[in-house]
Formats: sequence, C-alpha cells, structure tokens
Amino acid sequence: MPQKTPLMTPVLIVGCVIILVSFAIRASFGVFQIPIAEEFGWLRSEFSLAIAIQNLAWGIGQPIFGAIAEKIGDRKAIIIGALTYAAGLVLSSFAVTPQAHQMYEILVGFGIAGTGFGVILAVVGRASSDENRSMSLAIATAAGSGGQVFGAPMAEWMLSFMSWQETFLIFAVAIVGVLALLPMMRAPVLPKEHLQESMGAILGKALRDPSYTLIFLGFFSCGYQLAFVTAHFPAMITEMCGPIAAGSMLANMGVTSTSALGAVAISLIGLANIGGTLLAGWAGKHYSKKYLLAGIYTGRTIAAAVFILMPITPMSVIVFSVVMGSLWLATVPLTSGLVAHLYGLRYMGTLYGIVFFSHQLGSFLGVWLGGRMYDLYGDYTAVWWVGVGVGAFSAIVHLPIRENRTPVAAAA
Repeated sequence: MPQKTPLMTPVLIVGCVIILVSFAIRASFGVFQIPIAEEFGWLRSEFSLAIAIQNLAWGIGQPIFGAIAEKIGDRKAIIIGALTYAAGLVLSSFAVTPQAHQMYEILVGFGIAGTGFGVILAVVGRASSDENRSMSLAIATAAGSGGQVFGAPMAEWMLSFMSWQETFLIFAVAIVGVLALLPMMRAPVLPKEHLQESMGAILGKALRDPSYTLIFLGFFSCGYQLAFVTAHFPAMITEMCGPIAAGSMLANMGVTSTSALGAVAISLIGLANIGGTLLAGWAGKHYSKKYLLAGIYTGRTIAAAVFILMPITPMSVIVFSVVMGSLWLATVPLTSGLVAHLYGLRYMGTLYGIVFFSHQLGSFLGVWLGGRMYDLYGDYTAVWWVGVGVGAFSAIVHLPIRENRTPVAAAA
C-alpha cells in the first residue's frame, strides 16, 4: 500500500510564515492613512494614491517574480522580493512628500510580489501531491489572513507609542528576518513530463483560451473590494460609524474608539477568512471551482450592499467584517487551483501572476478611487457602490468558464 504524502511539509510551513509576515505588513497600511495625512496636511487621496501604486506595482511584479522563480529558483526570487520590500519600507520612512511616498511604494509593491501569493503558491503547489494541493493552497492563503489578524492592530498599537516612521523600520527588519527560514524551503523537482513544454507555448495556449480571459476579468473585482476595504475601511469606520456605547461588549474589551474599531475590523476580516479560505480549499477538491467562485462573489456583493444600506453601527461593522472575512481570500486557492488544473504546474507562477495583475488593477482602482471620491464627496458611499457592481460582474463572468484541462495539463 503506497504511503500517503503528508499535508504539512517544510515547504508549506515556511511558505505560510513568509506570507504571514508579508501580509501583516501589507494589511496595516490603512491604519497609516490618517496619521500620515494629518502630519503633513495632505488630502486623503495623496497617501491613497501611494497605496494604489503599491497595489499596481504588486500586480506588475507578480508575473515578473513568477518568471524569475521559474528561471533562477523560488528561494532566490523570495530573497530579491524581501530585500526590495525592506528597501521600500526604509525609504518610505524618510519620505516627506506625497511624490516620494508614491515612488517608494513601487518598491514595496514589488517586494510584496516576491514574498506573496504568486511565488509562494506556485512552490507550494509544486511541492504538494494531487490529493493535497487544493488544501495546501488554502492553508498558504489562510496564512495571509493570519497576518491580517494581527497586522493592523499591531500597527495601531505601535503607533500609540512610536512614530509611523519607526513602525516602518521595524516592519523592514521583520520581512528580512523571514529569510532565515529559506534553507527549509526545498521543493521537489517536477517530473519530466512537466518540463517538456516551453513557457511561450503554455502562455500562448492560455492566452488563446477564452476561459483564461474570463478568469483574468473575474479576478478584477476581488482586488477592487479587498484593497479598498484594507486601505479605507479603518478611516471610513473612524468617521462614519456611530459611537461605541460605554459598557458595551466592545468597550469592555478595550475597544473604546472608532479608530480602534477600524483596526479590529481588519483583524476580524482576517480571522474569519482563515476558516473561509480553508473551507474553500476543501470545497475546491470536491466541487466545481467556477461555481464556488461565482457563489463567493455573489455573497460579497450581497454583504456589501446590505452593509451600506443599513445604518453604520459598531455591531454592523462587526457583522460585516465576519461575513466579508469568510469570503475574503477564499477566491485565491480556487483561482490559483483552477489555473493549475487547466494549464499544469510548470509555469503556474507566471500564469497565475498574469491573472493576479487583473486583481491588482482592481486594487489600484479601489484604493485610488476611494481617496479621490472621498475628497470630492466627503464620504465613501459612491465608491462602495462601484464595488457592489464589479462584484456582481465577477459572479457572472465565472459561469461560462470551461473546467476541462488543456492537453498539456492533462498530460501533467
């Protein structure tokens, strides 16, 4: 009887730690919106544009780092990514103009690309057995949510006794520190049949496939919604939420201000998403990935519409955070797993990276439009409804995807 391949491997464990730290830092940027704007007297759109550029650079860098990993090795790509990430954070800590922040966030975005989903999910996918792959991708994705659980509250806590500049420097040390674990990340060599097709041949087949185009288009709204909420939800709650009642459960837990509630909301989204992402990984092994994705986007659309139509209270913030969190990154293991299923593992990093660029185009628009429309209208209502619309679009475009493998992937 053949021995079963274990689910938790050193590659998966190290990959989870890297993503956890990388995403803890990334998820905290919304907490810096108000402190940085108030220190320099900037419009909300100035730092929002910096975060938007970060997301766009992340999207551009994702297929680049995927190709680098496939060319020179996963660990070398991660080293380059971590050092780039740290450089962007250090330089940002010295920035005193909006233009400087916006320029340095390009480095941060590229750093996230080198230490985030594209590279890590590809190496985890290659190191996993067929039976474990969907769950392995979900666990690695959930690790990103683990970072989100404590990233924003930790930043909020650090800002209570140190400057945002010092916080950025500590984050830079943290992302470089994860490189000490890289010797444990040794992915097995793929079987020979995975190596027969060239990158150009696989890319050509994918780009000519209407299903790949639909996956690309559908991932746009995921980026829009996630980046908008991460960047603007803390500030939105601070300014639009009703007061926290004295003696309430939140007040008794030490959450006495709406700014603290904003950080807690981001943490709750990440916490709920751990369960939601693991459930998505399990479901992706047993059910159609495209229908699961359509269902997730439908759920997000309904949750966002109901939240903005109701009065914004501390309780509605908590409920929305838990509901949205359960659907938050559940799309990632399903989308990456669908790409691997259709086109094989050899160039999964590059192919997923291209799809992820659409995600980051949405992220750029969500963050930038959030800041821009806030400056124009004084609140986030209009840009929130745009997110509802693009969520409904994504739910629809996943339905025609054909989940049959290409000949190359079938051979793999």
